[in-house]
Amino acid sequence: MTVRFGLLGAGRIGKVHARAVTGNPDALLIAVADALPAAAAAIAGQYGCQVRTIEEIEAARDIDAVVICTPTDTHADLIERFARAGKAVFCEKPIDLDVDRVRACIKVVTGTRGKLMVGFNRRFDPHFMAVRKAIDEGRIGAVEMVTITSRDPGAPPVDYIKRSGGIFRDMTIHDFDMARFLLGEEPVSVCATAAVLVDQAIGAAGDYDSVSVILQTASGKQAIISNSRRATYGYDQRIEVHGSKGMVCAENQRPVSIELANADGYTRPPLHDFFMTRYTEAYANEIKSFIAAVESGAPLSPSGADGLAALEIADAALRSVQEKRQIAIG
Repeated sequence: MTVRFGLLGAGRIGKVHARAVTGNPDALLIAVADALPAAAAAIAGQYGCQVRTIEEIEAARDIDAVVICTPTDTHADLIERFARAGKAVFCEKPIDLDVDRVRACIKVVTGTRGKLMVGFNRRFDPHFMAVRKAIDEGRIGAVEMVTITSRDPGAPPVDYIKRSGGIFRDMTIHDFDMARFLLGEEPVSVCATAAVLVDQAIGAAGDYDSVSVILQTASGKQAIISNSRRATYGYDQRIEVHGSKGMVCAENQRPVSIELANADGYTRPPLHDFFMTRYTEAYANEIKSFIAAVESGAPLSPSGADGLAALEIADAALRSVQEKRQIAIG
């Protein structure tokens, strides 16, 4: 079976998913829609698909599934529309910035027996998957502590910051999902600190650019997260999981994995510059997983419930910063 796709949104992340879909032998990109005709036309020209309206994609009989890459405030409405239209839905995170709206959206998906997968792509990174595999095989014993470092090479424009929902809902939410993925238990409390160290304009917009978080499960397992909007040395993505019998880690990745030694010492190439190149395989793998589940009827993962859980942690982390205390999640 070939899954036929419609792409909603032709911006930066839309281009990433267009590449992932067209690179899969079990997928066809049939149509793209975007509020900017030139953006849609660019993808259509590159991949040989049609430009259609959202309404046309919704009604189309030659489209089985959609990838939603539109602005966040449109996600929940589009998920509901396409669930009711009987199309499988892959949606970039988050479903919405409001937990009640997310719950209402999931209720519609459940009521229509719709299929929804949320785009937490890091679960599908080969290196992070190998960490999870080592845990599942018992090679480090029982998980005790997870350490996640996630730092962007630079801050986004302030206009983006203002509509992003804040660093916890926009950036750290990926790490909250990864912590859940690796801990094996749900976090029940969060203690977070935050500051503006990179750009004072971010603080003026009501957000932070540097945060540290400790999550704790009911049994005492911990996840420690470090985020910054500035890493002068590249896109910093590292994970370490400590267990009762040992440790497993995934180090930073580089476009070229070599090491040069000479009289000046040892040097290695720079890190990836951002997520578009660092997580190319992850985006391809998550679309592959989505297609396989659509074809087989298996449950989709990460699910809407996973998206809700990560957002609940994000809300609790922000409250922890504001109230300067540990907060129970949910």
